[in-house]
Amino acid sequence: MNAQAERKKAPIGPAAALLAGAIAAAAAIIAPWEGQELKPYRDIVGKWTVCYGDTTVPMREYTPAECRALLDTQVGRYMEDVGRCIAAPVTTNQLAAITSWTYNVGAASACKSTLIRKLNAGAPPAEWCRELLRWDYAGGKRVKGLTNRRQAEYKVCIE
Repeated sequence: MNAQAERKKAPIGPAAALLAGAIAAAAAIIAPWEGQELKPYRDIVGKWTVCYGDTTVPMREYTPAECRALLDTQVGRYMEDVGRCIAAPVTTNQLAAITSWTYNVGAASACKSTLIRKLNAGAPPAEWCRELLRWDYAGGKRVKGLTNRRQAEYKVCIE
C-alpha cells in the first residue's frame, strides 16, 4: 500500500479530532444567527451577502448544500486565521465561540482585539470571554441581534 493510501486509512489524531469538533461546534453556533439566504442580499451595513452571512463569494443563487459546504469551509478558514493569533491553550468550546465571533467581525479585527490580548496574557476565561459582549455594534449602532449572539457565544465560551 502506498503512503498516501496509508494516511487515508490512519485514524484521526487528537489534534485533528479537536479541530474537527471545534469546526462543527462553531458552525452550529454560526448557522442559526446568520440564517441561510440562497439569494444575495445587502446586510445591515450594506455589504452583499449570501448563504450564512458570507461576503466573499460571487453573488449568485446557491443551493442549501452549497451554502453548507461554504459555511464549513469558511469556518475552517476563520478558525485557522484567528488560531494564528492565539498563543494560549483553549478548549473546544472556547475555540468555537472565538471562531463564531471571528466569522462575524473578521480575523484582522479579532487578532487586534483586547479579547485575544487578554487570552494570550493568561487572563482567566471569565475575564477574556466577557470581551465578546463588547462586539454588538454594526454601522456604529448597537444591534439587538448582535447583543443576543454575543451572549450566546459568551455562554459557550465559559462552559
